[in-house]
Amino acid sequence: MSATTEHDAAGSWTIREARPEDWPGIWAILEPVIRAGETFTWDRDTTEDEARGRWFKQAPGQTFVAVASDTSAILGTGELHPNQGGGGSHVANAGYMVHPGSAGRGLARALCAYSLGAARDAGFRAMQFNAVVESNVRAVAAWKSMGFEVLATIPEAFNHPKLGYVGLHVMYRKL
Repeated sequence: MSATTEHDAAGSWTIREARPEDWPGIWAILEPVIRAGETFTWDRDTTEDEARGRWFKQAPGQTFVAVASDTSAILGTGELHPNQGGGGSHVANAGYMVHPGSAGRGLARALCAYSLGAARDAGFRAMQFNAVVESNVRAVAAWKSMGFEVLATIPEAFNHPKLGYVGLHVMYRKL
């Protein structure tokens, strides 16, 4: 998908495919989210090399970034890939992380919108999120507002470091 430009009161950004030289900025976003252990099902001790191998996707998947127009700082990142192989490869899966200093600006929604377009362009027919942490109410509300529905909630499937065991939503929408 071609790059898209968005803006808010704090400035503008461009969402584009990630490049290898973007990794330091991506890792600066991923590491605190992974270490906090509150919104992603990754091991909290995931190494930088493991994260890079897991986040950078091969075609038909892709990794993308939101880059500040004025400073070229990476504000957020996302990745898109087939949810399953074989007969399930027509359904996409994606994940997004935003720099804490850029939270509340609509970046996650913009990254999601970009991934929905990229998934359509790649021939996917639907998108499924397998593990949206129930207590991540901002993400749940954002994805619902973008047409996703909660198909199921797996009770106590996520051990939140502060809240204890909470549910994981499986969310879905057609493209």
